[in-house]
Amino acid sequence: MTERIKALLEASDADGAIALIENYRAGGGEMDDTLFYLLGNAWRKKGNWQMAMNNYLEATALNPESPAARALDIANEILDFYNKDMYNQ
Repeated sequence: MTERIKALLEASDADGAIALIENYRAGGGEMDDTLFYLLGNAWRKKGNWQMAMNNYLEATALNPESPAARALDIANEILDFYNKDMYNQ
C-alpha cells in the first residue's frame, strides 16, 4: 500500500493519497509511522501545514527515527521564516 500512496503523491494526487490512507484507517487498518509520514506529505502538498505537522508529530511519536522528524523540522523552519507582517506594509 505504501508504494501506491507514494505513486499517487509523485503523480501530484494528494487527494487520492489522503483518501486511500483515510479509507484504510476507517476500515480498521493500523497506522504506522510511514503512513503518518506519507499522510503528512499529502497534506503538505495541499498546502495544509497544520495537518501535515500533526501527522509528522504522530509519526515521530511512533518512531523518533522516522523521516517525519526531519520533515517536521523543515516545516517549522519554513513557517518560522514566513512573516505575515511583510505583506501588510
